[in-house]
Amino acid sequence: MESELITRIREGDTSAFKIIVEKYKDVSFSLACSILKHEQDAEDALQESFINAFKGLGQFNFKSSFSTWFYKIVVNTCLTKCTKQQSDKQLIDVDSSASFEIAENNTPFNELNIKERKEIVNQVIDTLKTDESLLLRLFYLAELSIADIKFITGFKESKIKVTLLRARNSFQQKLEKMYGSEINLLS
Repeated sequence: MESELITRIREGDTSAFKIIVEKYKDVSFSLACSILKHEQDAEDALQESFINAFKGLGQFNFKSSFSTWFYKIVVNTCLTKCTKQQSDKQLIDVDSSASFEIAENNTPFNELNIKERKEIVNQVIDTLKTDESLLLRLFYLAELSIADIKFITGFKESKIKVTLLRARNSFQQKLEKMYGSEINLLS
């Protein structure tokens, strides 16, 4: 279906691009927030990313999935924006659409509604390093493979695996520190 959409867009059907935007806007926004830490900056970067993708769609060669290609554009756009802003402020913020698989244990955390869970997850992710936050989102939220993450970020496979391990550990430690040891997400 995506190949059909891309072909239609390349042939001038700009309305087909709206379907692409709807499909990828939430995860892309989350990725942008994990790098930029400010919703307005993330929105600007996301808009710029969609424009760049639209303009560069003729160069998309189907060697990777469209999502991988597009997420790479998002990450590169955000990193460029970060470089420009680095002298002004620190990086990273977290969006409210993060979603992580949660163990179904009878804990206080599991008694919270989905919105409350997302807020807690975002508060904890907000404290993580940029690389950790980004890789958690790419791996769990975008459900990308290590190979796709490598393509998007340019990181070595070993760095991705080590950072994901550290990020999961950091996440659990910070969650327990912030909300008590009775909250056990990572069974």
